Amino acid sequence: MKKIKYIFLVSILALTFANAQSTSDTNFRKPVSETLKKIETIFNVTINDDRGLLKGKELDYADWRIEPGNLPLSLTNILAPFELMYFKQPDGTYIIRKYENHKVSVDKGKERLFYLESLYSTKEEWEKRKTELKACMITSFGLEKAPPMPKSKPLLTPKRTYKDYSVENIALEILPGVYATGSIYKPYPLNKKAAVILTPDGHFGDGRYRKDEQYRCAMMAKMGAIVVGYDLFAWGESLLQFPEETHRNSIASTVQLLTGIRLLDYLSTVKNADMSRVGVTGGSGGGSHTMFLSAIDDRVKVSAPVVMVSSHFSGGCPCESGRGIHLCGNGTNNAEISAMMAPKPQLIVSDGKDWTLAVPELEFPFVQRTYELYGKKDLVENAHFAKEGHDFGISKRMALYPFMAKYLNLDLSKVKNDKGEIDESTCVIEPKEKLLVFGDKGEKLPANALKDINKLYEMFGEKNLKVYEVKK
Repeated sequence: MKKIKYIFLVSILALTFANAQSTSDTNFRKPVSETLKKIETIFNVTINDDRGLLKGKELDYADWRIEPGNLPLSLTNILAPFELMYFKQPDGTYIIRKYENHKVSVDKGKERLFYLESLYSTKEEWEKRKTELKACMITSFGLEKAPPMPKSKPLLTPKRTYKDYSVENIALEILPGVYATGSIYKPYPLNKKAAVILTPDGHFGDGRYRKDEQYRCAMMAKMGAIVVGYDLFAWGESLLQFPEETHRNSIASTVQLLTGIRLLDYLSTVKNADMSRVGVTGGSGGGSHTMFLSAIDDRVKVSAPVVMVSSHFSGGCPCESGRGIHLCGNGTNNAEISAMMAPKPQLIVSDGKDWTLAVPELEFPFVQRTYELYGKKDLVENAHFAKEGHDFGISKRMALYPFMAKYLNLDLSKVKNDKGEIDESTCVIEPKEKLLVFGDKGEKLPANALKDINKLYEMFGEKNLKVYEVKK
């Protein structure tokens, strides 16, 4: 019994001593975890460090950084010195995460939208901001410094013909020695003017070779459009020129956007391409570039960004957020960039299991407000799939087809079965080998193909400052 009392007394003394040390002599230094427990008590909340990011971290004047009545500021004061941030969860708890420039909490995204709404309440005020945003984005991407597109002819593979559509692969030299690769799907036979649709690839397995991209390209071609699905930079066949790690260089973002612009330049020379009917749709990273291309290139008349319109997430890959475009206008986000499409038709596709989970209540009303400034509220739509995740699955494609048909004057009946249902079963899913431009082993890659990322930067008057991790 005496031993137990002794241990208890020592524990009390140790705690008292520890508290006594929290004075100006030690700059009131305390473990961050202790201060957060105090915050939990003061604000009656639960803070979860489930990744152990606070282990061993101490902070001078820790408790002094607590702002009574202001939980967000208190958490920011404590976490910011360690490049940490907090996220409020749906159940009301808070989790600790490393600082990421492309990601904030839903609450902060909501605050940003409220701020943006305060900047303009008339069409004229919005048009002024839109012009500023567009000019800043062009400069940030470095598009004005891009060398002219070479006058070389595109490399095209033999055409494969299927029921109501054809496919041929393309390599277009968009910069000296830099080839954009993809596949062109056309109505068959093509004997009249056809709409044009670009489908930039996203960060999905198998790239543009996967089934869902082939389905949507083939279906929209059967409906009467010339459709181009194309690779990301340092992704797919682009890996023959630039290694995988360069996909996370900021220049990737510039090249991907430039690919869309210069594919439209090329398609404007193609017989029967109707450049008055241009659409673009992509998912994930392709959704980002759908928004970027729609905001910058006035030729785009219809847009359908899939699982990417968010006020609190701007893309975790530098190929989306690496050029700082979200700093334009003293701070913007993908919701406002999506709104730059106004008043032209736009379908925003979202789901309940990624960063687009709040679109119906948060981002869509914000974008719709911008359309209202033009009296065109009905020209923006939201297809939300609350029980689905991050993909370009069949339900999302089924929402896409009628929208594109409606606003690009396509024939939806071409893809309906005898029951009147939209039916993808008549599309042919080709093996990857058939979709390649440069051959199974890259043996057809042009001799002038650039393979030096540093020289690519030099084309834009820049230097490659990215440091790569050494692979062991």
